[in-house]
Amino acid sequence: MDKTKSNLMKLLPVMVCFFAMGFVDLVGIASNYVKADLSLSDAQANVFPSLVFFWFLIFSVPTGLLMNRIGRKKTVLLSLAVTAFSLALPSFGDGYAVMLLSFSLLGIGNALMQTSLNPLMSAIVKGDKLASSLTFGQFVKAIASFLAPYIAMWGATQSIPTLGLGWRVLFPIYFIIAVIAILWLGLTSIEEEKTDKASGFADCLRLLGKPFILLCFLGIMCHVGIDVGTNTTAPKILMERLGFTLDEASFSTSLYFIFRTVGCLTGAIILQKLSPRIFFFISIAMMTASMVMLFFCHSLATIYVAIALVGYGNSNVFSIIFSQALLNMPEKKNEISGLMIMGLFGGTVFPLLMGFASDAVGQAGAVAVMFIGTMYLLYYGFKVRA
Repeated sequence: MDKTKSNLMKLLPVMVCFFAMGFVDLVGIASNYVKADLSLSDAQANVFPSLVFFWFLIFSVPTGLLMNRIGRKKTVLLSLAVTAFSLALPSFGDGYAVMLLSFSLLGIGNALMQTSLNPLMSAIVKGDKLASSLTFGQFVKAIASFLAPYIAMWGATQSIPTLGLGWRVLFPIYFIIAVIAILWLGLTSIEEEKTDKASGFADCLRLLGKPFILLCFLGIMCHVGIDVGTNTTAPKILMERLGFTLDEASFSTSLYFIFRTVGCLTGAIILQKLSPRIFFFISIAMMTASMVMLFFCHSLATIYVAIALVGYGNSNVFSIIFSQALLNMPEKKNEISGLMIMGLFGGTVFPLLMGFASDAVGQAGAVAVMFIGTMYLLYYGFKVRA
């Protein structure tokens, strides 16, 4: 009983860290508000989410090396410190350069956190309980994701004379939570086992010569690109086709994260009954239907249904692809893990392409880019083990 209580006391601050991991998803709604504040084009505004995910390409594997030097807990604390600093910046200015720096640091902090927090969890939770604990961590992360648009909308529509930040009140609120996470985790004693030898860039990149690993890497890029793309584009579709204001359209981002959260919770149960291949095809079928609806439909109800479908359909794609890659080369777990996290770089590529496409032909162009990614995932589904 004492051991269980002790583990719970260690687990609680880690879950607050998972909540802080979800701060990165504020970039979708924030980029829309920055676009409106600074009168930016879609291409200029989409630089923000692209910047956030660019850093996964640079920092994922070095973070593995860093963990071996200073430990997982200290690496998570460093990631929280960088995240907190990124959230503090917009309180002192809202110019383009300030927001670029803020989102860059937010991306760097999240790259550090994504790489180090899950391994830290394994030092607390052992055996068959680890998977369910990580799933719950993703659920906690998703709460921060879908709260962000509501907080921004509240700040934009309420009078806050003591702050005067408008929608940017989102940043100090999340900053306070990040500081709480730093203090709580810092004061929590967690005994870490000896880490494995970390891999380098060369070890990871060589694995791209393996056809299936390359397919998995590209699949992760498409998954994250669609995730960030929907997060960013959903409000713009409502604004373009139905004349919504940004505040009115912000609910679409929360709707996406609500269904993504539901998908995370139910996916683990469904995968116990269905093979990964069947569930993967069901997920991609939902995403394909969503892309078709987002491309052609102009009614609020159908657009909302489409956002819900892509939210649920895309929720388990990462876990299936990641596990397939590990099963393919179990003797190369470190290299595979680093490479798959580098695949989050898709969150940089897709928004940039979508921004240029939407500037050229409207939001249908952005949807077309996501549709290409969905078709790749459909192709990948035939390679998934039954």
